[in-house]
Formats: sequence, structure tokens, C-alpha cells
Amino acid sequence: MLLVREQLEERERVLLAPYAVSSALSEGRHHPEPPDPYRTTFQRDRDRVIHSKAFRRSKGKTQVFVAHYGDHYRSRMIHSMEVAQVSRGIARTLGLNEDLAETIAIAHDLGHTPFAHAGQDALNAIMEQHGSHFEHNEQSLRVVEKLEYCYADFVGLNLTYEVRDGLIKHRTTYDNPQLIDHPMSSLEAQVVNLADEIAYQNHDIDDGLRSCILKVEQLDQLPLWRKAQEGIRTDLGEDVWIAMTVTALVKLMIHDVVQMTNERLKTLSINSLSDVYKARDPLVSFSPEVSEMNEALKTFLYTYFYRSPGVFEYNERGAQVIEALFDHFMTHFEEIPLDPRANPEEPRHVLVKDYIAGMTDAFALKIYKRLKI
Repeated sequence: MLLVREQLEERERVLLAPYAVSSALSEGRHHPEPPDPYRTTFQRDRDRVIHSKAFRRSKGKTQVFVAHYGDHYRSRMIHSMEVAQVSRGIARTLGLNEDLAETIAIAHDLGHTPFAHAGQDALNAIMEQHGSHFEHNEQSLRVVEKLEYCYADFVGLNLTYEVRDGLIKHRTTYDNPQLIDHPMSSLEAQVVNLADEIAYQNHDIDDGLRSCILKVEQLDQLPLWRKAQEGIRTDLGEDVWIAMTVTALVKLMIHDVVQMTNERLKTLSINSLSDVYKARDPLVSFSPEVSEMNEALKTFLYTYFYRSPGVFEYNERGAQVIEALFDHFMTHFEEIPLDPRANPEEPRHVLVKDYIAGMTDAFALKIYKRLKI
């Protein structure tokens, strides 16, 4: 049996909730294109993101640990894939558009700097000296709109409005874009916000325990961690026990989001996509109980993991590398390889920022050592 796009769109019409984003009713692309015969518009967007150079480079960008720590720690790419997996599961259960949620998830970190959040903070401080700022969600939008060169008829990936809107409105504790001045994002985009937090908190626990920076005894202080342990066998080896507890924690958080969001949609009489966009506050959320426990977990990770010497010192070194590279390329601008279609009218500091933000950790360190700066 051969399924064509129209059949996939009809399947969405039958299965999706009335407040989901329908592929057939997308607000479209900046540059109109003929529809694909076999893929919906959001499936096409997902494929464009996966095949982009920016997504491939994300495998070499730090999530928390640099590659030399070991093969099993998450990179920015693996994090994005985990966010996509959680997003699809939540979206499917709530009757939302899985393809849209997945696309926003795999694209949400395309604009992230090397050296994790320390790299973003360093680049933001530099840009502030030039009367601007840096925020990686805004940079992700810039990547898909201006910095990817794959097509003859336009610059960028020419993604749909709904995907681009989800990127610029992506919000978590560490994601706060400054360009938001319009209505609420789609439920699919809101799902990605929570999926991002669920993914990074749980894989950071896993990576933190693997690296021995975190100890189980420390985590036992957290109500959310203790709650996840309920029902886990105690006669298992430590590695298996940790893996099962982290899995239980992921399930606990996902189930809470699904149940709480479903209740909010009913209570607030959300019956259409228009209702979603008119909402004053996010509709996808944890319950008050889990939200409170989750805040305690985030504080714990920040104190004992992200600010630990093994993580903090490397990130600080990365920030120094970014500062030195920026100064160098501002002076030696001719060394930056620019695509012929890049806008020469843009300020030099913006183009230098684009070049550095797109680097992998290893490439930034390689250039830094070669220049001996």
C-alpha cells in the first residue's frame, strides 16, 4: 500500500485533537513551494533539519561533558534526539501533531554555541559590548532562515511558519529569547519546552552519576528522586538500578505533564487552535506538586553538577577560547569563509558571531591552538 500526502493529511484530520496544528492548514513558507507528493509539510521540515550542516555539527557540541570524558555522555545532537523522542510521546498522547513537535525539538538547539551555556554567556557578553545580545533560540531561527545554504531559489531551509514560531518561542530555565512580542505558541511547541527540561534533567542525572560527580546519596535528598525509586527492585546491580530509576523518573514526569495538561485543556475549555493562541499562560505544564519538586531538582543540578569543578573549569576555558577567537576574527575578518550569498551589509560583529556560534568544541579549540592566541 502506498500512502500519499493527502492520505496522511486525512489521517491527521481524523486522529488529531481540534486544538492541534494540522499539516494541511499550515500557514506555509516564506518562499512558496509545490507540496511534496508523499510527505506532509512538517515531515518535510523535519527532513530538512536532519540533513542540515548545523544539525550534523551538533554532534560535536558540548551538552555538559566534552567528548574526551567518554563515549557515553550526551552531545548536543543526542540531547536534541532525546527531546524529540519525549516530545513525540507527549504529543501523541495528547492528540497533537507529532511531526511538528519532533521538528521543533530537533531544531531547537541548532544555534547553540560550543562549550554549552558558558559559551552562550560568553558570546552574549561580547555582543552586549556591540549594543546587541546573543540567545541561542534566536540564533537557531537565524540558522534556518539565513545561514544554511542548500537551495538554489532561496537562502535558509524555508521552514514553515509553525516550526519557526516554535523555535523563537522556545522557553526553559536556560532559554529566554528576547524577541517574543506575539501570542502564545502552539501546544506542540509548548510540549517541546517541557520535553527539553525532562530530557536534560534526566540525562544530566545519568551523566552526573556516570562521571561520579554526583552521588546517589546526594540525590536521595530530593523528593522527586525518592518518588521515582518507588517500586524499583533493590537487589539489582548499581548500574541497572540507576538506569531503571532514571527511566522511572522520566515516566513520572511525562505522565504528570500529560495528565495535568489534559485537565487544563478541559478546565479552560480549549477547543480549537485559536483558543490555544489566545491563552494568557502556557497550557502544557507539570502539576503544582511535581513542579515544586522539579524546581528542587533544577537547583540541585545547578549547585552540585553544572558548577562542579569538573564541568565548570572546562566551560570557563571554553568561554576564554570564544573571547579570544572573537577578538582575532574581528581583526582578521578576511579569514572567515563566507558563502557568496551571505549578506555583506551585515555588521562585522554579527558575521563573526555567526561563525563562532556554528563551531564545534573541537574546531574552536583547534583554531585557538593554531593561532596561538
